[in-house]
Formats: sequence, C-alpha cells, structure tokens
Amino acid sequence: MGCTPSIHVSQSGVIYCRDSDESNSPRQTSSLSQGPTAPLHGLFVQTDAADAMPPSHAAGPPGAVRVRRSRAELGSGSSTGSSGPAVTTCRGRRRHCCSSAEAETQTSYTSVKVPVEHFACPHVPLPEEPQTSCSSFQVCEVSSAEVRIGPMRLTQDPIQVLLIFAKEDSQSDGFWWACDRAGYRCNIARTPESALECFLDKHHEIIVIDHRQTRNFDAEAVCRSIRATNPSEHTVILAVVSQASDDREEASVLPLLHAGFNRRFMENSSIIACYNELIQIEHGEVRSQFKLRACNSVFTALDHCHEAIEITSDDHVIQIHRIHRDSGDNSQTEPPSFRHKSRRKESIDVKSISSRGSDAPSLQNRRYPSMARIHSMTIEAPITKVINIINAAQENSPVTVAEALDRVLEILRTTELYSPQLGTKDEDPHTSDLVGGLMTDGLRRLSGNEYVFTKNVHQSHSHLAMPITINDVPPSIAQLLDNEESWDFNIFELEAITHKRPLVYLGLKVFSRFGVCEFLNCTETTLRAWLQVIEANYHSSNAYHNSTHAADVLHATAFFLGKERVKGSLDQLDEVAALIAATVHDVDHPGRTNSFLCNAGSELAVLYNDTAVLESHHTALAFQLTVKDTKCNIFKNIDRNHYRTLRQAIIDMVLATEMTKHFEHVNKFVNSINKPLAAESEGSDCECNPAGKNFPENQTLIKRMMIKCADVANPCRPLDLCIEWAGRISEEYFAQTDEEKRQGLPVVMPVFDRNTCSIPKSQISFIDYFITDMFDAWDAFAHLPALMQHLADNYKHWKTLDDLKCKSLRLPSDS
Repeated sequence: MGCTPSIHVSQSGVIYCRDSDESNSPRQTSSLSQGPTAPLHGLFVQTDAADAMPPSHAAGPPGAVRVRRSRAELGSGSSTGSSGPAVTTCRGRRRHCCSSAEAETQTSYTSVKVPVEHFACPHVPLPEEPQTSCSSFQVCEVSSAEVRIGPMRLTQDPIQVLLIFAKEDSQSDGFWWACDRAGYRCNIARTPESALECFLDKHHEIIVIDHRQTRNFDAEAVCRSIRATNPSEHTVILAVVSQASDDREEASVLPLLHAGFNRRFMENSSIIACYNELIQIEHGEVRSQFKLRACNSVFTALDHCHEAIEITSDDHVIQIHRIHRDSGDNSQTEPPSFRHKSRRKESIDVKSISSRGSDAPSLQNRRYPSMARIHSMTIEAPITKVINIINAAQENSPVTVAEALDRVLEILRTTELYSPQLGTKDEDPHTSDLVGGLMTDGLRRLSGNEYVFTKNVHQSHSHLAMPITINDVPPSIAQLLDNEESWDFNIFELEAITHKRPLVYLGLKVFSRFGVCEFLNCTETTLRAWLQVIEANYHSSNAYHNSTHAADVLHATAFFLGKERVKGSLDQLDEVAALIAATVHDVDHPGRTNSFLCNAGSELAVLYNDTAVLESHHTALAFQLTVKDTKCNIFKNIDRNHYRTLRQAIIDMVLATEMTKHFEHVNKFVNSINKPLAAESEGSDCECNPAGKNFPENQTLIKRMMIKCADVANPCRPLDLCIEWAGRISEEYFAQTDEEKRQGLPVVMPVFDRNTCSIPKSQISFIDYFITDMFDAWDAFAHLPALMQHLADNYKHWKTLDDLKCKSLRLPSDS
C-alpha cells in the first residue's frame, strides 16, 4: 500500500485535498475559517501516494475514504477569502511503508477525514487552528535513483516537473496524473511571473507550457524568459500545441525551437500519452543532461584540486602521470619521460603505477595529455627562437653583457614591438596629440556623459542618375578622366563636376582599365550598381572622410599598380583586391577617430571590442552591401576559392590602414622587401628571398604598404591639392574636438582646437612622424621621384608658414 495524498493548508487558509468524488480533476474542496484578522500560517505536507491515481488507474484500500488531490495555483490567488501569496503542491515518488494513522481536519464548513498511511518521516504537526487531531502525522520520504556513468555511481533526485497552464483543464490534469504515475515531483503555475519564480526556486528538469491559447499568456515569451536564466541550460521545455484541423496544414516547429522549446506535444489529455511523453524525455534528454552535469562536476573538482591525482583506465593503468600546480594556480600535466629544469614550487611527480606490475601496457598504449604532446612537437615561434638564443648567450657572457641582454629580453616580451614610445608632451604637443589620437584606441576614462554613435540609415539610391556605360558619361567628365593616369590628376575638379559623386565615374574608368569585370565575370551594369551603393554609403557631410577621399585613394592605388616593380610582384587577383579595398576602405566613416568612438562607448566600439573599430566596420559593411542584393553583387559569378582568397586579401588591406600598427607594417616591409632588394642589387650573397619573387608573404606586405601610402598620400600631392586636403582633415578634427567638449568626453587631440591650432605645425608633425620614412621605403621599392619632390616642396611650404608664426593654410597675402 502507498502513502496518502498531500494535505496542503495555504496562507489564505485554503485546504487542498481529494474528496470522495470519483472525478479525475483536482480541485479546491474547502477553506478554513480563522476570523477576519487572524494570521494564517501555511502547512506544506509532501507525501508519496500509491493509491492517489484516479479509480481507473489505481484502487484504494478497502474501507478507506477516496480523497481527491488538488494543486495550489501559483499566481492565481485563491477562491475563498484568499489574500496571501499562491503556493505550489509538490508530488513525490511512491514508496511502501508499514504504519497507519488517520488525520481529521475540521473547519467551520465541513469535516474531511483523510487516512494517513505508511509514513516513515519525522512528525509534522498541523496548525492549532483549525483543530486537528493527528495520532501519527508524518511526511513520506522520497527515494532517489542511482545512475551509473561508466565506473561512477551517482544519485539522481526525483525528477521535478513544472506545468505552466493558465487554466485547469483535462490536458493539465493529464500531465498532473502522469507525473504522479511516473513518481515525479510536480508544480503547477498559472502566470509567467509565478512560473519563473518557481523555476528559479526548484530548477525543474522538465517544463510543460500550454501553447494552445495566446489570450492568457505568450507561451514563447515565457519560454524565452526561462531560457534567459542560468539553470535552464539543463532543462527540457515542452510545448503543448493544439491539434491541427483537417483543412489546415500543420505548422512548422522552427518558431518553437527558436523560442527555446525542445519538444512539441500535440494536444492529448490521455494520461498514458502524457506519461509516455514524460518517460521518453526522462530517458533521453534529462538523463543526458544529468550525465553532462556530472562530468562537468568532475572536471571542476580536478581543476580545483591541490593534491596529486591519479586518473586511470578501466584496467587501473594511470593515464596522467604527473600533476602539479604552479604559483598561478594553473594545472600542468606531463608524462614521466618529460624532464626539464622547473622553477615551479611544490611540484609533485606521480610515477606510472600499474596494478599488474610488469604486465602493464607499454608506453605506446598509454594516452598522454594533449599538453605533453604539444610540448614534444617541434613547433616554435620565431620570437621564441630569438629568446632561446639570447638565453643561451647569457650563460657564458660577462655580467654587463648579461644585464644588457636581460633588458633586451624585457623589450622582446612586450606585445608592442613596433610602436615607438613618445616623449613628453612638452617636447612637441602637436606630434604627441596627433600620434596619440591616431595610434591608440582611446581607452580613457569617461567623464560620465556617454556618447553613443549611430550611423546613418542607408537610404534608397534609386533616385540617383547613373551613367549608362563608360563611353556614355557626360563629355566634360570624360574629358577630365582622360588625365586620370597622371599623379597630378585633380580629384576636386572631378568632385565638383560630378556633384560629389566622383567615386562612381572614376571607379568605372579605373576598373575598366584593369579588367576587373572580366576577372570577376560580372557585367558593367553590376559594377555600376555596386559603385553606386558603395559611394552612397560614404558620408558627404564629412569634411575629409567622404567619397572624394575614397576616389583619391583609388586613384593613388591604381597609379602605384602601374609601376613596373609593383606590377611584376602582384598577380591580377592582387590588383583586383587592391582596387576594391581602396574603394571601400572608409565606407560609412562617421568623421570621428577610433579613439573617439571607444571613449564614447559607441555601438561600433562595443561591437568590435574597441579593436580596429572603424576598419573592421568598413570591411564588414562593404561585404554586407555587396552580397545582400544580386544586382550589385560583383562576386556572384566567381569561383568559391577565388572569392575566399579575394575576400581575405581585401580584409587584410583595409585592416592595414589602421594606424596603431603603422610602424609594424613599415618595419616589416623594410626588413623583408627593401633590405633583400638592396642586397640583391649590390650582388651580395644574402640568402634572403628576393622581393621580386611572387612569394605570398611578400605580396601581402607590398599590398599593405601600397594601400597605406595611398591612404595618406596627401602630403605627396601637388601643393594646391595638399593644402586642400590639409584644410579638410583639420576641419574634421576640429569638429571632433568640439563634440568631445560638448559631450563631456576626453579630448583626444587637444591641439586641434579651432581657436588655437596651428595647421602648419600639425602637418609638419604628421610628415615627420608618419610620412617621410614610409614614403622613403615605398619609393625605394616602387621608384616614385615625382612624389618625393612634391613631399619636399610641401614640407618646405609648411615650414615657411610655421617660421612666420602663421597658423593657417596659407599666408594672408596668398589667400
């Protein structure tokens, strides 16, 4: 015989039990009368009932009063004098005990006698009011199941099920009695709020949500709210859906899966159907999740253990031979054959021990840890080789040399090997501010007022007029483009004559000259549409970073690609990648630096983790705009492998325009390209790879250097163009400083205050710090005498203005 059903007295005085009615539907039967002001104290009695099933499923003992079990309604209140919070009635597993008693609960309305049989737990008294006589009233103990996972024996508590049904009906009753039959603990909730609260309290393994009607609550929203909690990771959530009518096609299960449900149950109030569903879930997902949790617990215990541990196979052969912990509390595992001088303290060696002594398997049958395998490999980074060579040299070196090598090692162990350290601001504030603003991500403390950058919404561009073909452009534009191969090409004239749309027209001409459409196997119509979309996503309101700057960089890139040594070092895929990268390299630029966006906590800075924020955004957006519409997808007809290679090359070039790695790129180019070239030209026996060969590493360095020089080639343009670009970039920096002050953000470049800034000084600092060395290296490779002459002339112009204490672009008499 089994235990009696639960008796539950809620805070509102409502008693939930089973009456003598033979119906299967649990319901509230009676309430307590304690006076209008008497405090009410709840009683929770949890029992295991073998005969708690409806008459059709279980028979009670002879002569016993059939009592019907009901569930407290979470979040639904009570029907008779209820003012307290809602509660939950839980079920336990059935078990067999050996004593019998009878509890009588009296109220002012009725008297309900409940046989209390076979309890084996401590005494739990009922409240004094109402009067309750109990000779032996006890709570039934719930048994736990033992689960084996390999050699492990684990104890699994009874499964807990949460039913979320707004109203009681035959379906909720079916699951309730199914839980009773399966021996599960069961709660029921009526509202999303009470469901979430109950789940966080008990961490149910199975949740059943009523998805048949939407007027009571949104089942998918309830599921998402539960999935948002940490405990739900190991919970199976079941959706109860309505039966599809004959004339209606069955709905897809994908929306349920996306909302967080694991399974779908077609409405069926049969207890056996509900029982079978729950049993399948237990033997499938629930047990699998239990095993995963058990394994995670074991791994966590191993990770936090400070003692030596032996992990063996089924044959008791040790799999991990040595476990020790260093001062950083990081686990280290090594085979006994791995010997080295260790500075770690408290290390413990565990010898390989086998229960079979000399019959132990040989080393080839032992499973060494992955870290040991890695240490045994001949994989070594170049910087590691350098450090090892220096360490070896220190052993036989004089003290002074050893100390000097120690300082060298300290420098080599830093991550910023190519970033020069600036002097004090007092030495050159223009250089410090300019370099600091361009070469840092601006991770500085905010003043409390956060600026969130929101990029412009991409508008429809169908209203823009497009040239029909390259040959059908207006004669004035075509005449101007005849000179586009010259370095002295005036991009500002093209900007004016095309009404600030120079990128489309110049792009058509340049891409046609390099056969881009033929390489990509796309039509000129697709190319025109792509150029139009890209240009429309540049901000014409920016003083500097607009489509005119993109067209200028495209022009410079095409000019460099025409140089003999550059052309001989790159193949056509490299050329196409370079032209596309130049076109998109600043798309959707907000007119603010990376430092500004990081300081402001902008949407883009958060998205890209304050690392290469703008450059990452430019490449990502460019590919999004390209592939989202087949009309402008210039990549739609190329081979998949070619596309991946082309995409990687474009991304690498655009990311190279970020100034934080400026000196790294320049130094690598000099060491890997220029020095071997110089040695080769001098007839040296240098074993370095000649840069003229098409090695992929060399091609990558050349492409990076090319787009970097094209991006900041303004000081190498003819003087009038150089002055115009200097004015535009200064205006953009002025606007940023104004906004930083207005928003209460850190001022990244204080010298760019429009009221005090000296533009000549800022240009001199930029040329000295960034331009001279880079273009010297690029000129040594590509041979660009005209550019170097313009650079010298422009530097002289800025120096003259600075000597005359003039802070503007020109002398007053010149303007």
